[in-house]
Amino acid sequence: MAFKNEEIKQKVKNMPKLPGCYQYFDKNGELIYIGKAKNLYNRVNSYFMGNKKDSPKLQVMVPQIEHIECIVVNSEIEALILENELIKKHKPKYNILLKDDKKFPYFLITKEEYPRIVVVRKANKNALKGKYYGPYTDSRAMYATLEVINKIFPIKKCNHPKYKSRTCLYYDIGQCLGPCQNKITKEEYNNIIKNAELFLSGKRKELIKTLKKEMECASKNFEFEKALLYRNSIQDIEKTLEKQNVVFKSTQSNYDYIGIVNSSNLISISILQIRQGRLINKKDFSFSQFLADNNDLDEITQSAIREYYIMLNDEELPSKIVLSDTFSDFEIYQKWLSLRLNKEVKIIKATSKTDKEMLNLAIKNAKNSLEQLKIKELSNIQNDYNEVGSYIQEKLKLTKFPHTIECYDISHIQGTNTVASGVYFENGQPKKSKYRKYKLKTIKKGEVDDFKSMREILSRRFKRIKSGSIEAPDLIIIDGGKGQLSSVIEIMKEFELNLNIVSLAKREEEVFLPNKKEPVILAQNSAALHLFQRIRDEAHRFAITFHRQLRSKNMLK
Repeated sequence: MAFKNEEIKQKVKNMPKLPGCYQYFDKNGELIYIGKAKNLYNRVNSYFMGNKKDSPKLQVMVPQIEHIECIVVNSEIEALILENELIKKHKPKYNILLKDDKKFPYFLITKEEYPRIVVVRKANKNALKGKYYGPYTDSRAMYATLEVINKIFPIKKCNHPKYKSRTCLYYDIGQCLGPCQNKITKEEYNNIIKNAELFLSGKRKELIKTLKKEMECASKNFEFEKALLYRNSIQDIEKTLEKQNVVFKSTQSNYDYIGIVNSSNLISISILQIRQGRLINKKDFSFSQFLADNNDLDEITQSAIREYYIMLNDEELPSKIVLSDTFSDFEIYQKWLSLRLNKEVKIIKATSKTDKEMLNLAIKNAKNSLEQLKIKELSNIQNDYNEVGSYIQEKLKLTKFPHTIECYDISHIQGTNTVASGVYFENGQPKKSKYRKYKLKTIKKGEVDDFKSMREILSRRFKRIKSGSIEAPDLIIIDGGKGQLSSVIEIMKEFELNLNIVSLAKREEEVFLPNKKEPVILAQNSAALHLFQRIRDEAHRFAITFHRQLRSKNMLK
């Protein structure tokens, strides 16, 4: 990929060989990408050198670069922090961002004379000052936690006193100790706040030890009412601990397990939090991104770690982060997190039995979240199918509105048990009663010929359409590239049919049309592309399922 013009060439040539952040701008002056580098010259130069055909994102992005700027810093860690700040501020379209993270609520312990615990959105420009705990991706779990907090810690609820000369209802029911009426000293109140911070940080056992000391102290001073409050708080916390599963015997085990899965342009991330040896919470994130190769997945992992952990307070950080695999520059992230926690933080690949089991659980949660995302996507497509269908018809130059879509896929292992599947979608929704399975008749054992297989199953389909025994779909999608499509078009002409047929190439999600040299690229985050991917993936799933069934039967013979 060559330099677009002499100005960019000179800019790259003069790039400093120092750590920092680089910024790419398009012809309209819009900031389209931000990155960090240990050596700015090497990193920026790499975008314009070598063969980038394995990364469609770069194929699209690099030709748009009209101007380059850089910011030099002292270290890679400073570059990492600066990169995060710049991405959050400018939200460039080619950077991977966690989806809707600004919507996640947090607990905030306010910075006031008598602090309160409130639910807030951290991304708010007018955010209150104080300590944030979160984010909480499950609002139901968050409010359940708030209910426990209100029961255990009698912290004030009102921003301003409701009455001038008396306490309010919260004091009467034991959920506030009346600091507005000087019913508690500032020192005593601050101790309660410190205990609430321990609770929100997941340091429940440390909190119990503190409360027991305070209970004993109150008892020795004959403050039996206060001692009773401490005892009740201890019992409530112990009950919450009993409900949590013990994962590690060591109470020093503060680990995070990050499961990442992707399918049909959707990425789901689940983070399991282990604190003091117990599984205490799960965080779910999702976003849409075109996955072209492992480098994109590497960037997704980095983005997930950078954006999630920048949101946490330093004391909330784990001592170990476990992934399916490490990623480029992971040492820098280790240093950054270690500096924040003030002790070593490790980012490792799961190797031990326990780590693998916990990581598999995180992946399982991510898969479940991904399925929910797909259901939501399909629901959105169904609600707006007139718009989605019109876009598909216009973009692919179809002669009909695509009310009905069929998609075909081939499945085999080294030519054994070659089968095919046909799935049917109506107005963007699967109609499973019209799904079809095919055993190949013309393919010999051990023969691998996807072209021949696709020609056979579509010949059988076209024959039924020609005879009038079935109705022709508005659009047929086949899994494959330009050659696969040309082969199928020849068969269609033999049956003297004129159907809308396209192929979807999985590698770069290109849609090929008959007699067109260049493929059509559907907008990356469009509902139309998501629908095509969902249909293609469903055809693949159905074919694989049928193939496994046949293989199992053959093994039993």
